Amino acid sequence: MGTPISLDIADDLPAGQLDTLADETFAWLREVDARFSTYRPDSEVCRFDRGELLLSEASTDLRRVLARCADLWDATDGFFDAYATGGLDPSGYVKGWAAQVASDRLLAAGSANHCLNAGGDVRLRGRSSSGQPWRVGVRHPWDPSAVCLVLAGTDLAVATSGVYERGHHVRDPRRGTPARGLRSVTVVGPDLGLADAYATAALAMGVAGIGWLDRLPGHRHAVVTDAAHCLHSTDLPLAD
Repeated sequence: MGTPISLDIADDLPAGQLDTLADETFAWLREVDARFSTYRPDSEVCRFDRGELLLSEASTDLRRVLARCADLWDATDGFFDAYATGGLDPSGYVKGWAAQVASDRLLAAGSANHCLNAGGDVRLRGRSSSGQPWRVGVRHPWDPSAVCLVLAGTDLAVATSGVYERGHHVRDPRRGTPARGLRSVTVVGPDLGLADAYATAALAMGVAGIGWLDRLPGHRHAVVTDAAHCLHSTDLPLAD
């Protein structure tokens, strides 16, 4: 998916079981990359976008993702748009969704304590190997060696969308231009796919995304503006 992915399993399980869980997790994520990558011309997403694959011929996963992207377009008043760049690119949902599915599978397989980090989209469950809640640093938008906030929790989905690595890659779908106003958006909620999409949508909205996030039920957020102001929900789960 063009990003580093790390997995920390903190359960007291036999080494062989830990290896199996890790292997199955990364096999799933490689499958997602092969199917949804916009950089691979033979991926299912690229073939569908070129019209070489009918919707009726698409995999269950692709049909499910396309349906969810359509729902998200409606829920965000069009600011989450898988076609914002002209071609089909559901990456703003797929990365978080894939990591959420992987975490759900780990939980079902007996891992109640793990942290899966897919390029800044993080799914936390249970506790770390120290017995304490997991801690997640939100990268400082101007200093890659620093964090601007540290979150903590035992069951959190944390997604961040920003412009500090890939530039202004998120586009305002209404104007057709790169989104401006927000340097980074972090959304915390129960589902990583939704948190990922909401962070992307808010970034596309610019400063108007702050008010939209304030009204978003069941989610908390932190934003850093282009003017270097850091704003966040009053009940954001900050580490002590």
